[in-house]
Amino acid sequence: MTGPREGARDILVAIDPVRDWHLPLAWAADEAHLRHLPLRLVLAVPPRHEVHHADDTPRQTALRRAGAERLGQAREWVRDRHPELAVTEDLRGGFPAPVIAGVAGHARMVVLGSRHLGRVAEVLSAGALVVPVTARAPCPVVVVGDAAHTTQQPPYIVAGVDGSAASVTALRFAFDEADLHGAAVRAVSAWQPPVLALHGEEGAVRAQRALLAEATAGLAGTYPDVRLTHEVPVGHPVEELARAAEHALAVVVGRRGRGGYTGMRVGSTVHGLLHRAHCPVITVPEG
Repeated sequence: MTGPREGARDILVAIDPVRDWHLPLAWAADEAHLRHLPLRLVLAVPPRHEVHHADDTPRQTALRRAGAERLGQAREWVRDRHPELAVTEDLRGGFPAPVIAGVAGHARMVVLGSRHLGRVAEVLSAGALVVPVTARAPCPVVVVGDAAHTTQQPPYIVAGVDGSAASVTALRFAFDEADLHGAAVRAVSAWQPPVLALHGEEGAVRAQRALLAEATAGLAGTYPDVRLTHEVPVGHPVEELARAAEHALAVVVGRRGRGGYTGMRVGSTVHGLLHRAHCPVITVPEG
């Protein structure tokens, strides 16, 4: 098992000031417990959109008070789940996405809940969090919109592999997670036939299997207790990864790095999985 990222201090989880936070908080608390890392609860109190009025200060004071109470509730909930876990509360002013991305620099990972917004709203609305943070955070980002499938035996984690440096990093992260959870890894490299295929499907699938073999070389020795399988389904990568992860603890994919607020460099596969997968989605930046 690999250790925390150099300089990483904690696992950061965003607490929504209004919506239910139990699923992402449970995932984050369990992960912090397994990794022996402290947990940091962050809640952002956004400014008002309207023209300033004389009662702005009382309103913001009330919002901050409510946010502090919500953080306290979340902290007590974590203490009941993992009494020995070190937990800190961080109440900040500002819109959620820039606040969370701004404090993610020294986190081992960031854990978010999904509001299941439409694709445009996830990028452009004031409450958008998932896509902007995924695009900007320098560490792995976990989006917990649905619970992990802990009843599947044996448990497994899906890793999407496309030959990029980011997907190789994501594969290592998937092995790390599998080792922690006593799970297997299903390395998946989907092949989508082009409209005008110049070569046969058999040769393309063989090439994808060679890609998987190269990407996973050496990991079996590093993680001897993790069972690995290679899969090359034929179809759209998002659909095939989501299908493979239907009963997974999580699906792990690489992302191309920090690409500005709107997340246009997050990639179509990541965008698709965030809306299609029914398990936690973990995106890992290159390196």
